[in-house]
Amino acid sequence: MTNLSRRTFVAGSAFTALSYARIPGANERLRIGVIGCGGQANDHMRNLIKMRDSDNCDIINVCDVFDKRADQAAQLTGAKVLKDYRRVLENPDVDYVLIATPEHWHFQMTMDAAAAGKHIYCEKPMTQRVEQSKKVAAKIKQSGLKMQVGVQGMSDDSYEAANKYVKDGALGKVVLAQIDYSRNYKDDFWAYPIDTDARPGENLDWKAWLGPAPKRPFDADRCFRWRRYWDYSGGIATDLFIHRVTRIIKALDLKFPLYGSGAGGKFEFTQSLAEIPDTLNILLDYPEGLSVQLISSMANGTPVEHLLRGHNATLQFTRTGFTITPDKLIDGSTEQIVHKKTGGEELDLHHRNLMNAIRKNEPLKCDAMLGYYGVAACEMGVQSYRKRKYMKWDAAKERIVTA
Repeated sequence: MTNLSRRTFVAGSAFTALSYARIPGANERLRIGVIGCGGQANDHMRNLIKMRDSDNCDIINVCDVFDKRADQAAQLTGAKVLKDYRRVLENPDVDYVLIATPEHWHFQMTMDAAAAGKHIYCEKPMTQRVEQSKKVAAKIKQSGLKMQVGVQGMSDDSYEAANKYVKDGALGKVVLAQIDYSRNYKDDFWAYPIDTDARPGENLDWKAWLGPAPKRPFDADRCFRWRRYWDYSGGIATDLFIHRVTRIIKALDLKFPLYGSGAGGKFEFTQSLAEIPDTLNILLDYPEGLSVQLISSMANGTPVEHLLRGHNATLQFTRTGFTITPDKLIDGSTEQIVHKKTGGEELDLHHRNLMNAIRKNEPLKCDAMLGYYGVAACEMGVQSYRKRKYMKWDAAKERIVTA
């Protein structure tokens, strides 16, 4: 990307004539453009390379603001480098794009891709802000395009299966769901390696990297450890909780939380440059009449059981699926229901689902609406933590406000 300014670029203006240019047939090769070539994108690309023959797909363009990463991606895939992501969107041969950039770029790139008539795989979270997710969901619905959000755990059937048991009343009234995503770091958290080859103005376009974020001089820590800064990320909430809360939303068929609170702080790594907390916990009340508890610390990795607590039974998610254990106080039964999962969190499953959606209209595992619900849950907790206020959902305007 070169000299890219969001303020001087009207989303979609360059793409109107290209929209809906190609509708791939059931057996036609799907051609992919990759926008953002960092660590997660490399995992995607390696999986897509393995899928070339089995799934009839190919990566034809790669794009990154850091020339080194773009060149390495080209060597890995054999794709052509394009400096500006808009050039990828202008390529009529590209059927869908993978957006694997920092979070603060997800919204603009997604809207531009949709305006260009491209199907989309966007890494989580779908957007940085809930008002952005609202616009994306509306745009995708209006366009008829397919959009997969990169919450890969949705390609595990456990959550769809759990929802069937919940609807059938196997748990009774569900009153609480709890789930965690914790890790432990020794000296600092999320202090990813800084590439000393990066030279802003020479091989890295810092202005393009910042894009819609506040302007500031080059900062290597922000560039390579962007998850630690509020300008580019929601920290634990949008990097980790988004995976967890989306599972609960799917299992319980939830939409927007009614109320939410976030608590935590930089408790262990007090000298870290990170702005985000190393420990964050979010509690959400949903209008269906239950609470969702999200638990995390980067200073202790002991896991918490992932449970749906119902009046009649408890559902526990496991590595192999889930078990439902009746409450003996209610019915005296001790007979468990055991579900052995199919699918999983592998990237190829999530991409294959998108490809089948494009070719055969297969339902998406994590569509734009599910992405929207996840962003709303996570941002409610982040806003509460940052403002030290109790937050609520304004259903009429679809926004988060102070309670």
